[in-house]
Amino acid sequence: MSLSFVRIDDRVIHGQLVTRWAKELPCDGIIAVDDAVAADALLSSVIKGAVSDIKVWLLDTATAIEKLPKAIASEKRYFVIGKSPVTLQHIEQAGISLQNANGKINVGPMSARTDTATIGPNQSVNAEEIAAFEWLTAQGHRIEFRLVPDASCYSWMDARQKLK
Repeated sequence: MSLSFVRIDDRVIHGQLVTRWAKELPCDGIIAVDDAVAADALLSSVIKGAVSDIKVWLLDTATAIEKLPKAIASEKRYFVIGKSPVTLQHIEQAGISLQNANGKINVGPMSARTDTATIGPNQSVNAEEIAAFEWLTAQGHRIEFRLVPDASCYSWMDARQKLK
């Protein structure tokens, strides 16, 4: 498989991703998917600037749906980062499998916002994200909440217990 890591992270690309995850897992390039980030030239430039030695693409969802099959079919190993589980749900609903080498969707920071419930350290979800996690789980994905590789983790099933 050419996807070596799939992550949800509201910061998209940042130091922990590059210094920790990209050192632990094979990565020839990072494909970040978020409509707002892709549309903001300044923010895109700042995010790309966080990475010096790995190729980065910042794509809106429609472009990602168009280009991901070619990346997945290649010999290179890619990280796919979505800012929200809803983004990953849209990609999979378009018929693109995000199954990857480690068999998990990793979840990093999802900051507290209006109408969110806290499920872990720096991890909060709203109703739409809860539904997306449920959908991704029903598709056979194992959802793992882990900020960095050597941190403790918990599953979506553990997290959803905190919502009751």
